[in-house]
Order: sequence, then C-alpha cells, then structure tokens
Amino acid sequence: MLRSDLVAARVPRYTSYPTAPHFNAEVTASTLRGWLEALPHGEPISLYVHIPFCDTLCWFCGCHTRVVNNYGPIRAYVDLLLKELDVAALALGPSRPVAHIHFGGGSPTILSAGDIDRLTGAIRERFAVLPDAEFAVEIDPRGLSQETVDAFASAGVNRASVGVQDVNPSVQHAVNRWQPMCITRDAVTRLRHAGITALNIDLMYGLPHQSVSNIRNTVDRAVELGPQRLAVFGYAHVPQMKRHQQLIDVTALPGTGERLRQYDAVNAALIGHGYQPIGLDHFALASDPLAIAQRAGKLARNFQGYTTDGARALIGFGASAISSLPQGYSQNATAVPAYRQCLVRGDFAVARGRGLTGEDCFRRDIIERLMCDLSVDLEVVAARHARSASVLRGELNALRPLAADGLVVVDGWRLTIPDEMRAGVRLVCAAFDAYLEGEQGRHAVAV
Repeated sequence: MLRSDLVAARVPRYTSYPTAPHFNAEVTASTLRGWLEALPHGEPISLYVHIPFCDTLCWFCGCHTRVVNNYGPIRAYVDLLLKELDVAALALGPSRPVAHIHFGGGSPTILSAGDIDRLTGAIRERFAVLPDAEFAVEIDPRGLSQETVDAFASAGVNRASVGVQDVNPSVQHAVNRWQPMCITRDAVTRLRHAGITALNIDLMYGLPHQSVSNIRNTVDRAVELGPQRLAVFGYAHVPQMKRHQQLIDVTALPGTGERLRQYDAVNAALIGHGYQPIGLDHFALASDPLAIAQRAGKLARNFQGYTTDGARALIGFGASAISSLPQGYSQNATAVPAYRQCLVRGDFAVARGRGLTGEDCFRRDIIERLMCDLSVDLEVVAARHARSASVLRGELNALRPLAADGLVVVDGWRLTIPDEMRAGVRLVCAAFDAYLEGEQGRHAVAV
C-alpha cells in the first residue's frame, strides 16, 4: 500500500505534457493557424467542443462553466462556435476527415434540440466526418429531455458519458448535486432506445461524507446500468483555484488514508464485476475498444482521459477549449466575453499555449506510456526520439525511493509499476517532469 505521505503528494494528472500551468502567451492565433495549415491534408483529426454552461453548479466541479438562468447566452454562444468552426475550416482546408468528436462541459445537454442540430450540422458541412467516427457527449441526466436525446441521436452521437459521481443522498447534498438513481436509470434507458448504446459512467471518490461502504454501493448501482466503461476520478479540492469549492465542508472530506481505501475499494469492486482497470482511473469490459487498445499497446491519453483516438491533432472549440497538435498546445480564452471578442473579428480566440521542443516530446512520450501501460522501456522511447537513454540517469536515481517502497520496479532501462501500485503512477511520471519543481500547489493529491 502507498505511504500516506505519497498519497498526499500533489502532482499533475498528466492529461498533457507540459501541463496547463506551463502554458504561456507566446502561442497566439497566428501560431495556431500555422500549426493547422501544416497538418497533412488527408490525415484525420479529432474535434472537442466545450459547452461552458450548467443549470446548477456542482460544488466539486473543476471545469470551466457557469450557471445560466435563461437560454439567451447559450444561443449566442452557439453562434460563436459556428464562427470558430468557419475560422478553423478555412485554415484546415476543405473536407478534412474527422475520426472523433467529443462534446464536453459544463453540460452539453443544456443545448436545445435546435442548437444541437445547428452545431452538429455545421460540423458535418465543414468537415468530412468519417462513417465510423466515434461521437461522444457528456450527459447530465437531470432534466434530460426526450427531445434532446433524439437530437443527439439524429446527429450521429454513438457514445454517452453519464455523470453519476455518487448515489448516496448525503454525499449528493454535500456537493449540491441531487440525482436520485431513478433519474439516471431513466436517462440511460432513453439513450439506448434512441440507439446511443455505448455507455460510460463517471464516478468520484474523496467527496464529503463518502465512505468505503457507500462507494461500494455506488459502484454496484452503476454497474446495474450495464456500462461498457467507467471512469472513477478522485475529487481535487482546490478552492484557491475554484472558489465555489469553498462551499464544501472541509471537515467532511476524507483524509488521505481514507481516500486510498476508497480508491482500493472501487478497484476491487469493479474488477469483481468483470471490468479491467485501464491506466489510472478508467475501467472497461474486455470486449470494449478501450481494453482492446490497452492490450495492443495503443491506448492514448488526452484532456478527456483515456481514449482509443489515434489522431495526432485534437482541435478544441469554445471558451477554455484546448487544442493538442504535433507542434504544441493552444488554449482559447476562458471567459466567454474575451472568447467572443476574438471571434467577432474573425480570428481564433487563442489566449495561451505551449510550443513543444524535442525534449518536451521525448518526456511526453515517456509519461504517456507510463500513464497508459504502467510500463515503459526508456531505451525504446529514447531511440524513437534519437536520444540515448543515458540522459535519464538522474531520473532513475530520483526513482530509487519509490522503487524501495515497491511503487516501481526498475529493470535496467525498463520501468514497471506493479498493478497493486497503479494508484501511484503519477508519482513515477513526475520524475520525468522537467517543469514540476515549485508547482505542486497547483495540482491535486496523488490519489
């Protein structure tokens, strides 16, 4: 078991490298345009669309979103997304093939059926969405209408990621997310009847008033819905960055030891239900494409978590959305007014980003393989980047304390994280993070 001081260590989630705190203003709209124009014309890309609005604010939320009381701002925001699609399509050229689409938030289900049609129709007009493209949408079951379900199904959505978090009423009350299980079950039934049959369920541990026993019950109730995948995230309490988290009673939050017990309980329960652990915090049935990709060594990780998406370019649309390209990362303005100001003058809404050096790409490759495979051959990765593994001797020395604790096995240049220690994978990744020192306060605890 991980030591309590390691559980409490603050390290990035490594959905990118370098991580978002190291983005800067050197990446501009012009930079992004050049990166997009340089992409090979026949190469498939992926699209992410961010909807930064919710009906109510969940106090645990770490996303860029805000509560709206009328539909006007949402409709106006969709108009901006259409402008951004035009700007990107112009840079990418006509009929760019798209292999993967993801709508996230916020709550994409806050969109009206008409705006779902407008937005998805515009995507298909500007890009060549491939027949076998995965189209995933994050679903808030609360208030989900049949009209919304039908609109997403008509648009070609084939995967739903349903937020559950915890089924215990005391926990739901403590985080301002009242969601009786009957609401979730009804939403899943209607999604399946509409033909959206690939189902993800999102759960959380480390929430106020959670315990091992009620989190096991949450897992059991979630599994009854028959999902092919589940994601189980540890709550990151960062009220200095997300002020609404100050509404959470910190005395009700589990300590580091209890968080680890909850993590272990979730793992044991889902494995007992027949799911395979995927990387750090995902689980999938053996027949699911995510598990198949893991077995084939083709699992990838991006800002939405673990994925089968093999596209080198993920283009983000909307306020705060991040694009990941071979040349680097680009993030849009977070505030909708600043995002709007750029688009009304017909330009990308880039606020910051990070161009990648050869060294960044080398370290990113190591970290992604560790996060996806719990193992990496440093010699193989080094050769892929025209380097010698010997440049990493300092990192191997830094891993000695973790190796002594059994968190990582060092065999020459091969690193392997034992399955029972997968909770500490980010600690191993941190040894290869050249930017981490002095930044720990920005990040969540390791487990």
